[in-house]
Amino acid sequence: MNVTQIFIASTLYGTATLAAALDADLFPPAGRRILLTSNHSVTAEITPGLTAAPGFATLSTRFDEVLDWNAFIAPQHPSTWSPRPDDVPLWERQLRSSWGLGTDRVELIVESLQVPPAQSLCRLFPGAAMEVYADGLMSYGPTRFRLDPGLGMRVRRVLHLDLVPGLEPLLLTEFGVRAEAIPAAAFLKVIGELEAAVEMPVELPAAPAAPAAPADADFGAPALLLGQYLSALDLVPADEEEELHVEMVRGAHALGHREMVFKPHPSAPAAYSRRAEEEAERLGVRLTVLNTPVLAETLYERLRPALVVGCFSTGLLTAATLYGLPVARTGTRAVLARLAPYPNSNRIPLVLADALLPDLADPAAVRSWTPPGPERVAAELAGLVTAVGFTMQPKLLAHRRTEAERWLAAGLTPDTWRYFTRGRLTTLGLPGGIPAQLSFLPRSRAARRVARLLRRAVG
Repeated sequence: MNVTQIFIASTLYGTATLAAALDADLFPPAGRRILLTSNHSVTAEITPGLTAAPGFATLSTRFDEVLDWNAFIAPQHPSTWSPRPDDVPLWERQLRSSWGLGTDRVELIVESLQVPPAQSLCRLFPGAAMEVYADGLMSYGPTRFRLDPGLGMRVRRVLHLDLVPGLEPLLLTEFGVRAEAIPAAAFLKVIGELEAAVEMPVELPAAPAAPAAPADADFGAPALLLGQYLSALDLVPADEEEELHVEMVRGAHALGHREMVFKPHPSAPAAYSRRAEEEAERLGVRLTVLNTPVLAETLYERLRPALVVGCFSTGLLTAATLYGLPVARTGTRAVLARLAPYPNSNRIPLVLADALLPDLADPAAVRSWTPPGPERVAAELAGLVTAVGFTMQPKLLAHRRTEAERWLAAGLTPDTWRYFTRGRLTTLGLPGGIPAQLSFLPRSRAARRVARLLRRAVG
């Protein structure tokens, strides 16, 4: 029987990940390979899609055909549309006819299985084997929602870039799905092709002269600042996100950098870089704002930046792990403190950035930091991630409860408490929570009054 593999992608990073996996021969042979693109923008009708991204044509050569999911389900939106169960046989027949699939055995390779359009596509081919590929750091966290076992049991693998060597993804482990790393060499080769194919509309500082800075700062390349558009995800207010960009400029300047490139998120308004530009001018820094929607990794290839700064962008880990570049994070603790709800899928990426990377405000730590090896990650970080993942999704990861309890009993310190809340630990009956027999205390006026009196007496 002929086999057709359908790969669905919504981002250039995800497409590059698929291209690397194909180059590394991680998929079995197939008679036909289709790349199905999806545009998740709120205004998808007027927003350029994946096929318009610089360098996409280079990546698309790995596939026999490129199809547009938005066009097929129009006027429905990919992020919200899902087929009614009774309509699935009709939709499958229509897809097989429209895409020339005939009686082919279909294999699906999707991202973000928990939500449409990946979940919708998988429901339309109920007999298809499925594989999931990870687009970033979220694969290290738990599955966002409880999946229908009819979907979860069909998944054969989770393919991911090994951005934190020594750490295993939690995604879909409730179904016993194994994780497999995509070779770094294959991904770097793909990014090299992209870099060669992309033309920058602005002149980037390739090798500026050493800045007039402290004696230990002799940089032959600029610092690269990564924006994420956090306000669009309701993680921080817009003015705080702009202030975060300003802090990136100040922090890099304090480290001696006088040449900087700011790469805003492709969807962020132009105004989000203005305060950073004003601060750079005040400090005497040359700041180039790059509004071309290119991958940060292509800039690593072209610029070899002296420092990469961000909040919790996946690009920070690709810079450190795959390119060996100096990195620093900023703003992670402020975002962690207000992150809600607790199971928010950004929690694990935030924890990884905060726990692994040096704080931009600590110049000594930035200058001396080196990526931890797999043994250290397995010994020091794996338990923390398991504990945070369990507290996020205790029902899905019920089999990891003992590991979480063991880590919390020994690992809660002033440095790690910020990754948890006492209320969450109390609700789940975990170490660090309030014992059940004392749970009335936070609600007791008398107890609170006594506590205030004691604090005054001690003070």
